[in-house]
Formats: sequence, structure tokens, C-alpha cells
Amino acid sequence: MALVLTSESFKEGDLLGPLHVLSEDYGFGCAGNNQSPQLSWSGAPAGTESFALTCFDPDAPTGSGFWHWVVANIPANVTSLALGAGDPSKGLMPAGALEVRTDFGKPGYGGPCAPQGDNFHRYIFTVHAVDLKALPVTADTSAAIVGFYLNFHTLAKSSLVGIFRR
Repeated sequence: MALVLTSESFKEGDLLGPLHVLSEDYGFGCAGNNQSPQLSWSGAPAGTESFALTCFDPDAPTGSGFWHWVVANIPANVTSLALGAGDPSKGLMPAGALEVRTDFGKPGYGGPCAPQGDNFHRYIFTVHAVDLKALPVTADTSAAIVGFYLNFHTLAKSSLVGIFRR
């Protein structure tokens, strides 16, 4: 059985709605609710000790994409994240899970907010089955360093893509 990522909030290729779009608080000109989508996964391979979850926009005009959400050390017995779990102030993350710094400069979910008039951007949500109980990272670790560790410790991964344009 293969690792599969699904969501009650959106389907593969769907437009991410205002509920998930970045809020005005970030100063990028979007006025959404900035709630992370509900996500579920199944089919973890043998040897899975934890999970990691990322949301990456490869279409951001940065030259290197944009990390919108990075969660490491999700316990192996957890198979879903609730709607809004990416807001650190709500305490909805499973015990042991660690949200790390995104390209917004702080941990937690930061929703889509493609530049006005730009083409559609892809927001790639990926769950990684990891062969370690905990990656050696902190809340201030960059997404690139988390990606480095995931490159060497991912047993399987599955992605779900939402799109956004304004």
C-alpha cells in the first residue's frame, strides 16, 4: 500500500479558497482567514517513526520558491491534522509535533497570497514518512535544513496540490 495524502478542505488541483488564504496581518495584500487545511494520510511504510508535513510554492517570484508551512516530528500514530492546526496559538498540533520557521520568518501556517496579476501558483502539501522519531531541528530551523534531513530520512512521501491566483 502506498502513502496517500488527502484533504476534506480541497481536492487535487482545486483552487484554495478564502478560508486558507493569507490574512491581512502579514502585509502582503491578501485578506483571507489563514487557516491551514485539514489533511489526512494513510499507507505509511514499515519503519515509519514519525511524519513531516510541508507546504511549498515553487512558483513564488523568489528564485527559490516559498515555504508556507513546515511541521516535523509528527508522531507515527498520528494520521491527520485538523482544520486550523497550523495556527500555533490554537494548540491543535499533536503532542510532539514541531512547527518550524517558514519563509514568513516564523513557525506556523502562512496561506497562499500570490502577487496580484501573477499566474496561478501551486501550493504543494507533502507528507513524509520519516525513519526517525525526531529530526534534529528546532522551531527556528530553516525549511532548507528540514528539507536536507528529509532528503536522507524519508521512506515515502505523498503530495496534494492546491492552486491560487489573485
